Amino acid sequence: MPDQALSGVKVLDFSHYISGPYCTKLLADFGADVIKVERPGGGDPARKIGPFPGDVPHPEKSGMFLFLNTNKRSTTVNLDTDAGKQIVRQLLKDVDVVVESFRPGTMARFGLDYESVRAVKPEIVYASVSNFGQTGPYRDFKGSEIILYAMGGEMYSSGLEDRYPLMMGPNICLFQGGAAATVGTLGALYAAKDQGLGQHVDISLMETQAGTIDRRMATVLAYHYCGEVQRRTTQSVLGYPMGVYPCADGYFELVGGFVRWPQIVKMLGSPLELRDSAWASMTAQRDPTMQERFDAIFLPWVLERTKKELWEVAEAAGVLSAPLNDMEDALADPYFNQRHLFAQIPHPDAGTFTYPGRPWIMRETPWEVRRPAPRLGEHNVEVLEPLGYTRQDLVQLRAQGVI
Repeated sequence: MPDQALSGVKVLDFSHYISGPYCTKLLADFGADVIKVERPGGGDPARKIGPFPGDVPHPEKSGMFLFLNTNKRSTTVNLDTDAGKQIVRQLLKDVDVVVESFRPGTMARFGLDYESVRAVKPEIVYASVSNFGQTGPYRDFKGSEIILYAMGGEMYSSGLEDRYPLMMGPNICLFQGGAAATVGTLGALYAAKDQGLGQHVDISLMETQAGTIDRRMATVLAYHYCGEVQRRTTQSVLGYPMGVYPCADGYFELVGGFVRWPQIVKMLGSPLELRDSAWASMTAQRDPTMQERFDAIFLPWVLERTKKELWEVAEAAGVLSAPLNDMEDALADPYFNQRHLFAQIPHPDAGTFTYPGRPWIMRETPWEVRRPAPRLGEHNVEVLEPLGYTRQDLVQLRAQGVI
């Protein structure tokens, strides 16, 4: 098998929870050797995040941790000790990339910030993932998924028109920020390899939201050009039918409206009462009375059909549509399975489960699960012995709370 895309790249990973570990997971899954530095005793706090098999919490069985840390090696180091800092300085001599997600200033307190590391290794790529970046008035503020989505995203336009704003599903911003961190890190790594330039990559999770495509760019442009602020609305300007509807075995989503009205009529079997061209006018498509008349035809039709039946007839009519998959549907979907999206990963403590696999396909240098997520400190001997530490040294360091 050929080398992977990032084979030969060595990463020292001080990140925890979701965003930073997702960044280093992507690096590891495509070949990088990622050494995950964890706190002795507890490790990455993500080890406490479920789901857990049987809903029984266990630091080696967290579904979140196991997904985010495939292909990494775990070593425990207490960064509050001089001996721990010395271990890290030795490890730094042989790595290309450092990724950390502490609160800004924390790595400087350890003497392991970018300036300190660059002094001994000028070509290092050093990526810092934080809520609001390494500089600015919010630098030291705490953050969460809802805060990031509210401050950096489109939360003000999410939800019902006459209610308060709503956030999207949990951890979307955190995963998106981790993906952005991967791109920034790889760009800096390319510059380091090609030009010998090390640099500090500063990833603000809030900025990754403000700069993404999910309505943000369009609404920022609309406001800048026209002063227009997008509102929460229950009536689409594109007409009806539009959105999510209940059906015989779940929910189904489609995009209709006056632009696609002929396809909607075709999907419904071209009933006589909908053939009148007046239905397709923008005025009719925004008229609540007309929508009520349409719903009297449409809702019984959609409720008596399954998601599969609806999708088949909608696709045949050229209607933009999709079933709303639950987890069972997604795992059984032939599209995902024929493209081998999911991966069966065995773990010595948690057992074998199905996980999301590669986010993209690289046919010549593919994604691969070389090892499951590590147990806490599983690779202490493997990582520290090459630095000159003997087994007796490691026993003493463990007794002293260093590892």
